Amino acid sequence: MKTLLFICGSLRAASSARGTQRALQAALAGTCAFDAADIGALPHYNADITDNPEVETFKRQVAAADGVVFVTPEYNYGIPGVLKNAIDWASRPGYASVFKDKPVFVITVSGGALGGARAQAQLKYAMSAVLARVFPYQEVVVPTANDKMKDGVLADEAIISFAKEGLRAFIAEL
Repeated sequence: MKTLLFICGSLRAASSARGTQRALQAALAGTCAFDAADIGALPHYNADITDNPEVETFKRQVAAADGVVFVTPEYNYGIPGVLKNAIDWASRPGYASVFKDKPVFVITVSGGALGGARAQAQLKYAMSAVLARVFPYQEVVVPTANDKMKDGVLADEAIISFAKEGLRAFIAEL
């Protein structure tokens, strides 16, 4: 069974990104195994730090996963700083990091009407810098995400179905 590592770009437990992640994991139950990264435990990126257990755990999680699924909000037209920090940690050593050739799938959420489309573009661009393989699929975005949550989980069946279709294709390619 394939293992997907979910990396949520939000630290807030009740965020719409986490609610989207929960809905997708429930929709995919039985088709693959899941792991989740705790990017909030990572220190601010500093190349002088060479032996940090949280960083090593995160890198091991990325390396061990068959594929990585990002579920992130858009903050100020881009990806959250905490997510960029995690990518920076995992991107070392340059051009030979755990992200090199790693299949990734990007999902964005936003309280606005565009569903995080700008963050999606920015994250895909960052993934190209670390030589990850972004899965070629239609963009999965969750617009007006806060209105689509019920009891902390995404409740929009059309979006869940569309994302599930994309993720099943992603899993099939792993």
